[in-house]
This record gives sequence, structure tokens and C-alpha cells, in this order.
Amino acid sequence: MTPKPERWSQRQHRLTFGFRVPGGERSAAGWQVTWTGCAVMGVLNVTPDSFSDGGKYTSREAAVAQARAMRDAGALIIDVGGESTRPGSEPVPAAVELDRVRPVLRALAAEGVLLSVDTMKPEVAAEALRAGAHLINDVRGLRDSEMVRVCADAAAPACIMHMQGEPRTMQRAPHYEDVVAEVYGFLHRQAQLVLSAGVPSVLLDPGLGFGKTPAHNLALLHALPGLTAGPHPVLVGVSRKRLIDTLAGVPRAADRDPGSLALHLYAARHGAAAVRAHAAAAHVQALRVEAALDTPGIVPAR
Repeated sequence: MTPKPERWSQRQHRLTFGFRVPGGERSAAGWQVTWTGCAVMGVLNVTPDSFSDGGKYTSREAAVAQARAMRDAGALIIDVGGESTRPGSEPVPAAVELDRVRPVLRALAAEGVLLSVDTMKPEVAAEALRAGAHLINDVRGLRDSEMVRVCADAAAPACIMHMQGEPRTMQRAPHYEDVVAEVYGFLHRQAQLVLSAGVPSVLLDPGLGFGKTPAHNLALLHALPGLTAGPHPVLVGVSRKRLIDTLAGVPRAADRDPGSLALHLYAARHGAAAVRAHAAAAHVQALRVEAALDTPGIVPAR
């Protein structure tokens, strides 16, 4: 008899760390954080120019309060970013980026929050890990060997994202012969390279909106089961992105949370281990309801 396919809501995922982390359990491989179904990575932009909430969390107090709210709502990881990577954005010096993220990371680490830092710079990653970050989220996909070394030396897992080009120019004329083969092939090859260099575990992110047209983004979403069937957890982040405007006519990024939920629920049903979202509480609630619908015979708690 052919075994029934595993339900997305019951699939276990894990990240391995070489050091003690909030919510982690000691194992032979290191400290492991495990979860079932699709988790939420809450977005915390501490930049003045983020595409959807720029300037709201530039003060340490506002950023910490927002992170606490997302954690208390059920977000597994808080992803702190000190440099905008929206299309057309200009890079900032490492010192500026660190001045933005370091106080927030230190405060949240002291409260036992599981933390990711969203950075492209190895020097920022190294300082962020010393300040209390646990995972590095690199939109350049750890193409920089120094970033690989930083993660390996700290025994910190990394999120490998695919991006064609750089934030300033990535949306001018993205082109692929076969977007699914090229993006997913890059992620698999890069995962092997990074793990062989000593990074303990990885998340894979197809990088929707990063050097992709709407057609490219939809092709990657439709092909998601091929990526999520692999051995590494997959992160999908479409929160408030322009794809939602293209599909539903929502020009203001701050108004795109309903579309974000629709796309992220689709990703969860097709095996995504986590979704990266601004509206963390709404996503946690929606995913819990979706998981209940996916579980036959469930009896509501109340």
C-alpha cells in the first residue's frame, strides 16, 4: 500500500544551532529548534525607509515593543533589519546598520527572543551574532565566502535567499531562461556549499520580488512543492510586496495584508516551513485555523 503523503500541518521542521538558543533542545547535533507546520517569522524593520513601515520602529523602545507583541502573538522568530532592500534602495554603511540593529538585538536577546538579523554584510552579521542574534538572513544567499565563514565560525544557521542583481537595480529587467530551474538549482547548490563549510543548518528562500517579474514569482509559487519536498525548511516572504498590487490592485503597501495572508496560506499548504510577515499576529491566527482545517477529526479547544 502506498503511504499517504504527509500533511503540511503535521510536518516537523528544525534548525540546528551550535549554541544555546531560546526554545531549543540539546541534541547530538547541537541545539535544535523544532516546530510543526508553518511558523511565522515576524518582520522588524528598524530603518527609516522600509517600503511599508519605514520609520515606525527606528527608536529602540518602539522596536522592542513591536517585537514583544509579535513574539507574544506566536511568532517563532523575529527578523531584525537595519538596511532597506526594497527595489531601488541605496546601501548604507555598516556602522549605520549596526547602530540601528545592535541595541534592539541586545534588548531582545536579554528577553529570550529567538532572533534573526537581515543583513548582506559579513561584518554586520558577525557583530549582530555577538549582540545576541541567532540566525543570519542574507538576501545575497551567502555568495560572499566571508559571510559563510562568519556563520560557520559562530555555528549559526543561515537563510539562503535567491536574488538576481542587487536591490538598487534588481527590478529593472529580470530575465531567466527557466526561473524555477535556475532559482531552485541555486538554492540546492548553495545549501550544499554552505553546509559543507560548517554552517549547521539552513533555511531556503526563493526570494519572491527580488529580481523577479510577477510571472516569475507566480511560477516559483506554483512550483513550491518541488522545493519544500527537499531536506531543508523553506521560508516564503511575500508580505506586502508589489505582486499583491499586480494581482489585486492594492497600490499602498500598508493595505496589502489580506493579499499577504492569501499568498502565505498557499505557501503553507504547499509545504513552506515558515512565512516572513509584517502582520505577525494575523498570520499566526490564520495559520492556526488553516492547520485545524487540515487535521481531520480535530476537536476545538473551546
